[in-house]
Amino acid sequence: MRILLVKTSSLGDVVHNLPVVSDLRRCLPGAQIDWCVEEAFADIPRLHPAVAEVIPVALRRWRKNLGRLATWRELRDFRRRIGERDYDVVLDTQGLLKSALIARQAHGRRCGYAAEAAREPLAARFYDSTFVIPRNVHAVQRNRWLAAAAFDFPVDLPLDYGISPPPVDTSGGADRASVVLLTATSRDDKLWGEAHWCAVGRALIERGLTPVLPAGSPRERQRAERIAATLAGAIVPPPLGLRQLAALIARARLAIGVDTGLAHLAAALRVPVVALYIATEPALTGVYGSGFVRNLGRSGAAPSVPEVLAVAAQALR
Repeated sequence: MRILLVKTSSLGDVVHNLPVVSDLRRCLPGAQIDWCVEEAFADIPRLHPAVAEVIPVALRRWRKNLGRLATWRELRDFRRRIGERDYDVVLDTQGLLKSALIARQAHGRRCGYAAEAAREPLAARFYDSTFVIPRNVHAVQRNRWLAAAAFDFPVDLPLDYGISPPPVDTSGGADRASVVLLTATSRDDKLWGEAHWCAVGRALIERGLTPVLPAGSPRERQRAERIAATLAGAIVPPPLGLRQLAALIARARLAIGVDTGLAHLAAALRVPVVALYIATEPALTGVYGSGFVRNLGRSGAAPSVPEVLAVAAQALR
């Protein structure tokens, strides 16, 4: 059997789809599993040993460059690549119009959420088989239940993200005495105050731990460097790719982060993680795993420094 998974973005959503691969491997051990994903997140499916082929798509970049001939050539090449083989099942766990249209380019029985369950109901029109999955459960469970319905296997399988850290020695200085502080996120209203991070960092240093603050964009790096400047021995590693970030996080004793996909990656790697919610609700999309995972705060009610330190102390015991 050959299966194509369609889950393109964002980083947290892609991480949430990893247990689907583990479930499929457990129930259909001979299946070949491919995955279509946004090019920026392609290294996440590659961390799972059961993913045979990753098919990158570049919708985000293409939308910004529709006037360029190179964009249309890439679109043509993508359609050729995704349509060059026959799949037994094409499973879209994203439930958006864009993901449904991608699934439509592949050959095979296309499965997805029913209109009343999809994030964008119009997406259901492009599937051959649809399934009603409750909307009031965590995103990880929704993905897994959709796969269970499409392939008729149990919904109570043990949770397994199925990934291990990549063997790359670019940890940015992180080791088992480090705590990764994920201070950056996609929206300013999801940020936690710099003074809070400084207070948490000082408390961690008093415990003999080294704060490591990864950051990508220049603005994120400026923020991380301002915080690190107040913390003796804190490390701001150079910009890292996703594989390198996975290696960095996996070596740490603890990750503390705002609402960002990297916090979900920490949970998938079974690193103890404390996630901080300031402007979003964690009930359906918070960090989720079988290790030590805690979601603190909610929209309009940011967690306090003492609250974060108390939970961090539990994780470090």
